[in-house]
Amino acid sequence: MIIVIKQNSKEQQVENLISWIKNQGLGVHVSKGEYNTILGLIGDANKIDADLVSGLEIVEGVKKISEPFKQANRKFHPDDSVIDIGNGVKIGGGSFNIIAGPCSVESENQVCEIAKSVKASGATMLRGGAFKPRTSPYDFQGLKAEGIELLLEAKKLTGMPIVTEIMNANHLPLFEHVDVIQVGARNMQNFELLKELGKTQKPILLKRGLANTMKELLMSAEYIMAGGNENIILCERGIRTFETYTRNTLDLSAVPMLKELSHLPVVVDPSHATGMSRLVKPMALAAAAAGADGLMIEVHNDPAHALCDGAQSLTPAQFDDVAKSVFAMKKALGE
Repeated sequence: MIIVIKQNSKEQQVENLISWIKNQGLGVHVSKGEYNTILGLIGDANKIDADLVSGLEIVEGVKKISEPFKQANRKFHPDDSVIDIGNGVKIGGGSFNIIAGPCSVESENQVCEIAKSVKASGATMLRGGAFKPRTSPYDFQGLKAEGIELLLEAKKLTGMPIVTEIMNANHLPLFEHVDVIQVGARNMQNFELLKELGKTQKPILLKRGLANTMKELLMSAEYIMAGGNENIILCERGIRTFETYTRNTLDLSAVPMLKELSHLPVVVDPSHATGMSRLVKPMALAAAAAGADGLMIEVHNDPAHALCDGAQSLTPAQFDDVAKSVFAMKKALGE
C-alpha cells in the first residue's frame, strides 16, 4: 500500500501519520518528490483501514500495490534512484557510466594497465574478478583476497571505484574497501547472502540469473532492500534460451521494462550476454539506445591468453572504439 500526501501538508501532521502507521507494526518508506510525498507501507498492510486513511485531511489518495516487490517498486519511489558510488561517480537519474576491466584479476601489472587504458577511454569504474565462480572445478578460480588487493592498487593509481564479485557472506570483511559488491548470476537467489548484503550500505550490483524472470530479479533486490540497503543497481546480462549461436540471449526488453517497474538503475553486460567480442559493440549500442543507465564490459590487454573468458573480452583499443561510439550515439540522441 502507498499513501500519497497532499502538497504543502504540515510536516507535523505527516510525522503523526507515520508514527501511527509504525505503531501498527509496519515499516514506512518515505519518498519526497517535487510535487508530493509518498509513504510506502512495508509489511502486512491489511492491518490498515484504507478508507480511514484516505479520509484524512493530508491524504490525497491510497493505492494498493499488487506486485510482491514493494521497496523496489516505482510506485513506492516514483523518481529514479541515484546510487552514489563515491569518487564523484553516480549511477541513475540520467547519468551514464561504463564499468570496464578484466574478467579475472591476474597480476598487478595486468589490472593496472587495463585500468589506465579504460579510464582514458571514458570508463568511470573498474571491474575485475577476484573470486570467480566457474562451471568447471578445474578452471581458474581467481586470486581471491590477493585479487582484491590488486584492484585496490589499481584504484590508488587511477582513482576509479572498483566493482568485484562476492561468492560467500563469510568473505564480506575482505570487501570493506570495495566500492561496489557484485552479486553474480549464479548467486542471484542466494537469499542468505542477499540478507547479509542488506545489512551493509555498500552499493550492490545485482545480476539477473541466467534462467530467471524480471520479477524474480526484483524480488532478489527486495531481499537486500528489506535489510535496509537501498543502494542497488540491476544488471541484465543475458538469459539462457534455446539459441546456441550466442552464449546467452541478451534480453534488451528488460531495460525499459525494469525501469517501468522499478526506480533502481539498470546496466547491461553485453560481454557475458553474447560471449563473443565482435558482438559487444552492437549490443552495447543497442543497450544504450534502449535506455540503460550504463554498461559493464570486459577488457583484457591480451585476450588470447586470458585466464578467464578471453573470447568475449575486448582489447583496450576495441574498448576505446566502443566507448567513443556509445558516447557519440548518446550525444546524438540528446542524452
